[in-house]
This record gives sequence, structure tokens and C-alpha cells, in this order.
Amino acid sequence: MNSQSKKMELLGSTSIPKALLAMGIPTMVGMLVNAFYNLVDAYFVGGLGESQMGAISVVYPLGQVVVGLGLLFGNGAASYISRLLGHGDKENADKVASTALYSSVSVGAVIIIFSMVFLHPILKLLGATDSIMPYAATYASIYIVSCIFNVFNVTMNNIVTSEGAAKTTMCALLTGAVLNIALDPLFIYMFDLGVAGAAIATAISQVVSTCVYLTYILRKKSVFHFRVKDCTYTKETMSEIFKIGIPTLVFQILTSVSISLINNAAGGYGDSAIAGMGVVTRLISMGSLSVFGFIKGFQPIAGYSYGAKKFDRLREAIKTSILWSTAFCVIFGVILALSSTAIVSQFTKGDAEMIRIGAASLRANGISIMLFGCRL
Repeated sequence: MNSQSKKMELLGSTSIPKALLAMGIPTMVGMLVNAFYNLVDAYFVGGLGESQMGAISVVYPLGQVVVGLGLLFGNGAASYISRLLGHGDKENADKVASTALYSSVSVGAVIIIFSMVFLHPILKLLGATDSIMPYAATYASIYIVSCIFNVFNVTMNNIVTSEGAAKTTMCALLTGAVLNIALDPLFIYMFDLGVAGAAIATAISQVVSTCVYLTYILRKKSVFHFRVKDCTYTKETMSEIFKIGIPTLVFQILTSVSISLINNAAGGYGDSAIAGMGVVTRLISMGSLSVFGFIKGFQPIAGYSYGAKKFDRLREAIKTSILWSTAFCVIFGVILALSSTAIVSQFTKGDAEMIRIGAASLRANGISIMLFGCRL
């Protein structure tokens, strides 16, 4: 049996617990590590000072909006692709994959150019204070440009997972994350580049993840062929992509808006408050992105089962996913709530105000995330 047949068997006939473990755990681990290296960024930048920590906290929601474009096309297409594969319609699945990839990169490039032209007003809107602005502008000018690779990676993440190749997704995310963790102290401290070093380390890691996906495509490991000529913008294709993609993008935008509002509110209490809330945002994202990663593994199984009209299999997948994701969120939330002070204190040289504000927020967020799994 060739690799493509094995992928289809995994999606369509392997037992649900085994299929969810094979698909959900690799994507979950990949997303968890991806969130972890955002935490590592915060850990190393936190050693520079509260204003520097506040800078990456301010830029974070802008990066999330840009990445949301990858989710718009990637997550939207992934659901449709899985259903097409379940129907046995490989030709249209090919077209949807190509449309999603090239569209996300094109739109992402436009948004990045817009963000760079209006960078200072945007950073001000996101909560940058006068003391934070120089660091935020330095970090953003590198990080936001590199987000074009992240848009590509997020789109490919969803498309590759939709064809049952969850391990490839995990490999791409892990490679980038491990490299970023290794490069952060090198560029920030050894080369004495400060926040610019953190941005450069992240950019390099994103490029490497892109290379993993390109290797996967060029070696013809993918079920799909990504060709510009296959891009199709029919009403049916775009409506199916946007049906799932737009709610995902809106969720991403609203998350970024909420972070920005928190940054603006915290700004009145000083850079320590912004820095503390930035740490909490990254810690909570570890939990939420882990669940999203697991759901990414669940979606292809659900989509394929629906397309193949295997509704009993679909119902079993839904019930099992809700149970497992809820259990994870309860355990994660309890850990954050009970260890909030000890955790936040790792991201500062000893700023008592940052620890106080961050710990209180982390306790509240730890309690609220316990229900996150069943809400999804």
C-alpha cells in the first residue's frame, strides 16, 4: 500500500481513537511547540527589561491578524478538501488546495505592505507607550515582514493535515520551533541585538519551516499538485472556503482586538502591566493552540467521514474529541491557576508589579480555559 492510500485509510476506516491519536497528537504537539517558542521569545526578551517585553506584547496581535489570513484560506479550504477526498473528487481537491495557497500568500503580502506603511499608527493603536514604541517598531519591522512565510506555513499546515499527513505538519513546526529556541539567546545576547535579535530568530525559523513544506511538495509526497493554473475562483469554491474560513478569521481578529484593548488598558498602569499581560497571553495561547492543533487533526477525519456518508463514524469522532479536549483543558487550567505566581516570575528579573498583575490575570484565565475544549 502506497503512502497516499495509507492516508486515505487513516481518514476513512481506521478506528476513531487510533485515527485521532495519529492525526490529532502530531498537530497538537506541533501547535504546542509553536506556542512554546512564543513563550521562549518572551522569556529571553524579558531579561532585557519590561519595555522590551511590552514591545513584543504589543506587536503580537498584529502578527496574529496577518496569520489569520493563512487560517482564512487554509482552514477554510481544509474542511472542503477533506469532504472532496471523501467523495473521491481528487481533481477539485487539487484546485481548492492551489487556490487556497496562492490566495493566502497574495493577500498576506498586501496586508503586510499596508502594515509596514502605517506601522507607527498601528502600534500606537495596539497600545504602545512612548517608552515601548522604539522597541516595538524595531521588532515589528522585522517580524511583520517575515510573517509572509508564516502565512504560507499556516496555510500549508491546514492543507497537509487535510490529506492525512499530520506528521509532516508536526515536523515543520518542530523544526522551526527548536531552531528559534536555539537562536534566541544567540541573537539577543551573544550578538547583542536585543529585540531585533528575537525578531531575526523568529524570521529564520519561519523560513526553515517553509523549506520543510516546500521539500514535501517538490518531492511529490503530497496528494495535491500546487499550480497557479489550477486556481479557481468559482462561486462554489470560494463560498465553501469562506464558510469555514471567515468565522476563523473573525475569531482571530477578535482575539487580537481583545489583546490590544488589554494592552491599552494596561498602559495606564505602566510598562510592567503590559509586560505581565503579554506573558499571560502567551501562556494561555499554549493551551488554546494545543486544542486547535488537536481539532485540526479531527477536522480531516470529520470531513472525510461526512463526504463518504459515514455518519456513525463522524458522531463517534465528535464525542471522542470533545471528551479528550475538555480533559486536557481542565488539567492545563488547574496547573496555571495553582502555579500562577511561580510561572509569571520566570519572565522577569524581579519586577514585583509585573508578577502581581500577571499572576492575578493568569489565575483568572486558568479557571476560564477549563471550559475551552467543550466550547470548541
